[in-house]
Amino acid sequence: MPEVKNSYETVFIVSTKLGEDGNAAVVQKFKDLIAANGTLEGVDDWGKRRLAYPINKEAEGYYTLINFTSVPSFTAELDRIFNITDGILRSLIVKKEPPKARKVKAKKAEETPAENAAE
Repeated sequence: MPEVKNSYETVFIVSTKLGEDGNAAVVQKFKDLIAANGTLEGVDDWGKRRLAYPINKEAEGYYTLINFTSVPSFTAELDRIFNITDGILRSLIVKKEPPKARKVKAKKAEETPAENAAE
């Protein structure tokens, strides 16, 4: 039976203490890791942004968004590597819904107000 692959997106914040070269090295490390264990769909570098609240006494960080497809077991390994990598302030991995599921939910949301108006 073939492995089921899901679509994911991950956002991570890199410390500004690493500088531009350090930030580029960390982003490249994770791009290579994801490409080796799945399919890299896109990388969006949001750049240096102010944090909503200080993390480890830092007020700014480099944000990066990566969209990818992989087997579900890889996300646990990716999260583990995020946690042990120096310079990563925060990370988040989210499973994206397939397009069909989004359309079904949207249709149900549209039907609900019409049903309530009919009553």
